[in-house]
Order: sequence, then structure tokens, then C-alpha cells
Amino acid sequence: MFTSLKRTIKTGWKNFSRNIALSVATISIMIMVVSLATLLFLLGPISDILISDIEEKVDVSVYFKEDVSPEDILAAEEEIYKISEVKEIEYVSKDQALERFTENHKDDPDLLESLTEVGYNPFLASLNIRAWEVSQYGQVASFLETGPFKDLIDKVDYYQRKPVIDKVFALISSINKTGIFFSIVLGAIAILVAFNTIRIAIYNSNKEISIMRLVGASNWFIRGPFLIQGIIVGVFAALITLLITLVICWGLNSRIGLIIPEVSMLGLLAGNFWMLLLIQLATGTGLGVISSLIATRKYLKI
Repeated sequence: MFTSLKRTIKTGWKNFSRNIALSVATISIMIMVVSLATLLFLLGPISDILISDIEEKVDVSVYFKEDVSPEDILAAEEEIYKISEVKEIEYVSKDQALERFTENHKDDPDLLESLTEVGYNPFLASLNIRAWEVSQYGQVASFLETGPFKDLIDKVDYYQRKPVIDKVFALISSINKTGIFFSIVLGAIAILVAFNTIRIAIYNSNKEISIMRLVGASNWFIRGPFLIQGIIVGVFAALITLLITLVICWGLNSRIGLIIPEVSMLGLLAGNFWMLLLIQLATGTGLGVISSLIATRKYLKI
């Protein structure tokens, strides 16, 4: 059994090296496919971090009418806290709103001067409400509009912010769908190229296959070397892609850190190294085995 396996592996390597130019072309195509699978895998945690960061910054502000007392606002806050979708609430008084506006626009004297000319504090007291998930803000807004204190509310700014939130998540979804589409296309191309590689290997090994048939070799013994050839191609593609991924992550780590401080490419790679390697090997060898099985079934006639 061990001798037979050793011979199968040796023959598979011989087939791989005999058609080295075509094997290199196949590996190149597979590297692109495995790279896309790698990109999709790494985009998952990055997308989660970005979404989490967006969720932390997104909230709904409900502004109360001018004549509503702080006691009534605090009573409304207690009612809102009873909603399961609400994570936290921040009360911002009229004076605090004015202070924040002044601080944020301290470099714009014209705007501050116009505010002084108004002669009074034009800002409304508000509650900044943060939900557990972005998708829950619609339910929170509906409660605010129909709740027992709806007559105290001047406006809810959820609907002004909703288009921006929707665009961000639509963009992330589009990126993921585009990646999956190109993975499927390149996967099909890789299978086609690997298929032709195995077909040529079968043609070049025609005499050896005939002799094996004459001596009564089993079908799987004949198929074995070509399956090994497909696996070798896939392993090479996966290992080269892993090396490329390491170099790219090392090169981009500091630059991405400047744009998205929460994301460390090297940390992300280190924390998911073995899973990433498994995905790359599974993608590479999977494509190699599938193309080999298709080719041997079609051309070996066994």
C-alpha cells in the first residue's frame, strides 16, 4: 500500500514537472483565485470592525419642544430606556447644546457673532439614543413618534441620517458581492486551465496508461497520479499566495493603521493565520482535484 502511494506521488510529480510551462500557467491562475478567497476572508473581520465603528458613532437624536421642562424630558428618558433595542441614552440640555456648538465652531467667528445677535439660546434640549444594532433605529424612531410623550417632541432626526447609513452598508454589501462574483469567474477559469493541463498530461502518458491497463492496474491507480498533479498545483498556488499575503500585509499595515486605527493587518493575519492557511490550501487543492477528476473522467475512459 505504501509503495503504491509512493509510486503514485512520484508519477504525479513527474507529470507536473514534465509540463512545467503549463503547470506554471495553471498555478498563476489559481494564485488569483486563492488571493480572492484570501481577500474575502480578510475583508470579513475588517468589515465587522468598520460596521462596529459606524454603529458606535450612529445615534438618533430626539429634540423636545421649547416649553418642555427637564423633568418631563427625564421622565421620557425612563420610558425610552424600557425599549429592549435601546443601548444607552445621553441627555443634552439647552445650555450643553449651546456649549458644544460654540466649541465645535470656535474657529468661525462670523457664525458665533450671528449666534450672539440672536439674543437667546436657540437650541433645543435633546436625548441622544444609541441602539444595540443599526437595524433597530427604525423601531426606536417608530416608538418615539407614537409613544405617550409624542406631543413633547419637536423632531426626530433618524430619517435625515438613514440615507447615509443605508449607503454605507450598501457599499459594504456590494464589495462582498463583487468579490464573490470574481471568485466564481476566476475559479471557473482556473478549473479550465488545470483541466487542460491534466488533459495534456494524460495525452503525454498515453503509453504508460496503456501498459498499466494491460497489467491490470485499478482505475484509481491510473487516476491517482493525475489527482496528485492537481493537488501539487493547488498546494504551490496556496503557499505562494500565503507568501504574497504576508508581504502585502506587512507593507500595508502602517498605512491602513493611519486610515483605520482599529485595524492591524499583521494582528489580523496572526490571529487568523491557521484558518487562512487552511482556506488557501482548501481552495487551491479543491480546484486542482476537481479539474483532475473532470479531466480523467472525460479522457481516461476508465
